[in-house]
Amino acid sequence: MVNNCKNCKTEVNQNYCPNCGIPITLPRINGRYIFNEITSVLNFDKGILLTIKELLIRPGQNVKCFIHEDRNRLVKPLIFIIICSLIYSVAQHLLHFEEGYVDYGELEESAVTEVFEWIRTNYGYANILMAIVIAMWIKLFFRKYNYNFVEILILLCFVMGVGMLIYTIFGIAESVTEISVLHFGGIIGLAYASWAIGRFFDKTKKVNYLKGLLSYLLGMITFWIVAAILGVGIDLIQKL
Repeated sequence: MVNNCKNCKTEVNQNYCPNCGIPITLPRINGRYIFNEITSVLNFDKGILLTIKELLIRPGQNVKCFIHEDRNRLVKPLIFIIICSLIYSVAQHLLHFEEGYVDYGELEESAVTEVFEWIRTNYGYANILMAIVIAMWIKLFFRKYNYNFVEILILLCFVMGVGMLIYTIFGIAESVTEISVLHFGGIIGLAYASWAIGRFFDKTKKVNYLKGLLSYLLGMITFWIVAAILGVGIDLIQKL
């Protein structure tokens, strides 16, 4: 029996469209379907766990492979950073491991505080915005390499996602043991980011690891300065 593909209208006499690959009959959405969807995200063959493992072992090689060769093996970069940010947000909400480190002091009633608090409670969006600023510095420091701005953003989505998972693990450890180790998570996350960026561009050049560290730090500092300026601007507008 010949059918027409519902996506591209091509005549199909098999289970899948030869033109766009869409199945002729979609599986029914039930408990089995939901289970298969969850396991497809979590499995080691192609999913979040594989992505984390590969980014921890060979970050530069895997991100370059994603950009130039195979974009199906790893979780998509934007989805990856959102998932990692969600894991952090849920863990922080349940365990409150960062509250003792956050002190806005005299800014308590200002718009600057509200901007900082929004960043802290919306890490998924904030990380994407921060990645844009860090990418500008990376583009500047590594301008002789033939990577465009979007490709650098892809690198940062993967790198910052892993960094957030590292920070989350240390936050959970601090909550469970009541030993102040969260700052070590921040240091290790920063060291990982510098290492991953350096290996992405050219792992044989030691100066690339330093440039990776500087670009990441300057990007973070710039992001927070811009956030503070935004808060001050809001305060000034409200006083007019």
